[in-house]
Amino acid sequence: MSHPALTQLRALRYFDALPALDPQQLDWLLLEDSMTKRFEQQGKQVSVTLIQEGFVTSAMLDGERHLLPDDARYWLREILLCADGEPWLAGRTVVPESTLTGPELALQKLGTTPLGRYLFTSSTLTRDFIEVGRYDALWGRRSRLRLGGKPLLLTELFLPASPLY
Repeated sequence: MSHPALTQLRALRYFDALPALDPQQLDWLLLEDSMTKRFEQQGKQVSVTLIQEGFVTSAMLDGERHLLPDDARYWLREILLCADGEPWLAGRTVVPESTLTGPELALQKLGTTPLGRYLFTSSTLTRDFIEVGRYDALWGRRSRLRLGGKPLLLTELFLPASPLY
């Protein structure tokens, strides 16, 4: 199962340098905190539509392979993050199997819980980088995050209804 927004997310092209954007767009794209929390601050009820999740091989990683350690399998989760039922963001999380130990096993059991609700409660969360990308008129970003030093990759595409636009 897939969704057109996830096809667009996988087609994002990343900039080597930060593009010239207005301050509001940069504020959204470079947000270090939880996107779920930001959406809720807009007075919206946030929900997740789960598109797919499960283990995949490295052959299923779309240009992401070089950003993660070699592993036998990766946990892949693709979702739409909705505000009052309207999709605002498509998200793709890739987690090396070696990351899924200890408390991080919970990443496999999120279901319709927003990733941000789990990640941003951890005192061990760090972010290595944010890369800004674009597909047609849509903006996105990807970040390598670490929980207890263990990596995962999060890619987000802001959909047309999102307040980024």
